[in-house]
Amino acid sequence: MTPSVQTSISGDRHIVILGAGFAALTAIRELRRVGVSARITVVSPTAELVYAPSLIWIPAGLRTGDDLKVPLAGFFARHKVAHVSARVEGVSNGGRIVETTLGPIANDLLLIASGGRYIRKLPGIENAIIPCEGIAAAEAARDRIAALERGTVAVGFGANPNEPSAVRGGPMFEFLFGLDTLLRRQGRRDKIDLVFFNPSTQPGQRLGPKAVGGLLKQMAQRGITTRLGHKMARFTPDRVETEGGAFPADVILFMPGLTGPAWLDNACLPKSPGGFVTASGTCAVPGLERVYVAGDAGSFPGPDWMPKQAHQADLQAVAAARNMAAELNGQAPTAVFKPELICIVDTLDAGMLVFRNSKRNLALPRFGVFHTVKKMFEAHYLRSYRAA
Repeated sequence: MTPSVQTSISGDRHIVILGAGFAALTAIRELRRVGVSARITVVSPTAELVYAPSLIWIPAGLRTGDDLKVPLAGFFARHKVAHVSARVEGVSNGGRIVETTLGPIANDLLLIASGGRYIRKLPGIENAIIPCEGIAAAEAARDRIAALERGTVAVGFGANPNEPSAVRGGPMFEFLFGLDTLLRRQGRRDKIDLVFFNPSTQPGQRLGPKAVGGLLKQMAQRGITTRLGHKMARFTPDRVETEGGAFPADVILFMPGLTGPAWLDNACLPKSPGGFVTASGTCAVPGLERVYVAGDAGSFPGPDWMPKQAHQADLQAVAAARNMAAELNGQAPTAVFKPELICIVDTLDAGMLVFRNSKRNLALPRFGVFHTVKKMFEAHYLRSYRAA
């Protein structure tokens, strides 16, 4: 049975965290690590983490949906966290009240870590699979491609026109290269064409110019057709239409741009042009007291290459947690997060390592060991949650 939000754990202050993803869980760990004894309540539909970075391996059978589901009841118990199985409907009273499907929840400090949502305005988007949307979507991609005897699989991604940084292109490169590797292993690559499409002529620019060059070179070497430089117009059941022309597609895998959660329309929170919660470098929400945001729900100051991905969400969550701890101790919240991009663009049998911060941008060539490193990181990251 889900503990009541009124359950007293320790201390007389109440922290409410919206979401149960990377940012939320990292914030919990950091709050307890620095000695915060206040009550913590997490509000999310389920007490479960889905490890989204490994969705790319579902089409190839390297992971199943069950492999990527991590129950959080033990983790919450270990860290003395109450969980409320509810959906957020809004935030009011200067951030002190969270409106949920189970009623209002009061707080002394609020952390918004509920993630973003995909923009579904492109006509015919129901004809595309958004494979990073979750396990069901990744499994749908797996099943559609497994049943395809001959034809074309189109893979692409878009952006938020009002906030170009709100995009996740990396996983789509991984789905693309992973499918190429899988189809070659199966002896089906000569019967199934792969097409990569993107409105930019240099897709994946946040990874850096060297990485973009490497990705496009990989596509050419693998015989992957590219359709670049034209905005998407619409999807049909068997075609991708762009402003530069149309091409056939039996299966469409597409990652739309991101925007903030729908409940922001019912919240007393400042929003960015792209529809996210406005944040400062300390992850505080301007104009409100003791309200913070971390991860995909927020719009943060930083360079145009700053990612929206798990690692960056973790860094933001640590800064937010330290600042909440400072406020509980009557100190000034001065912790800031650092913009940092680190990822392995996996190809199912190898990977390209990309690192970027304010001082350097590295793109190491494709090596087999990086595929192993990515699997090792998955195991390391999830160990503490599974052990609980």
